[in-house]
Amino acid sequence: MIKSIYIIGSLRNPEIPKFANELQAQGFEAFADWYQPGPEADDFWRNYSKERGLTYKQALESYGAKSIFQFDKFHLDRCDAAIMLMPAGKSGHLELGYTIGRGKPGYILFDQEPERYDVMVQFATQVFFTKEDLFYELKEIQNNGKKQNPYQHCASIERACSTVSFSK
Repeated sequence: MIKSIYIIGSLRNPEIPKFANELQAQGFEAFADWYQPGPEADDFWRNYSKERGLTYKQALESYGAKSIFQFDKFHLDRCDAAIMLMPAGKSGHLELGYTIGRGKPGYILFDQEPERYDVMVQFATQVFFTKEDLFYELKEIQNNGKKQNPYQHCASIERACSTVSFSK
């Protein structure tokens, strides 16, 4: 059963708090406290590190970076599922992959049809283009106790691929 959901996204996406409120209204704990430092947090960290004479590798080893990483990881581990609210950057995609790799459901909610298609989003448990469809699916899982298999799509892909010949 899904009770708590980690919202993955960009610090520069002003829709994160609004989406968290909407998800909370659906009866889920919506974790998005990582958003609090604001849209320029990563830039400030980079600039501060450079002013201190640190390389990127050294900055990653700093107490501040380790602390922030552990905060995010703790909540990724604690939550039952994750939703990546697009657009999202490299960190968001790493967080989604980490969540799915731990056997938890990881969803993607696109804000619009992407300009550039990417087949690898199929690693997500499911991909949605409307909040309503996503909320419906989450409620189905919550109300019916339906256990979501984060790799459910893999079996259908395997079946489809086994019927196709890739030789010349």
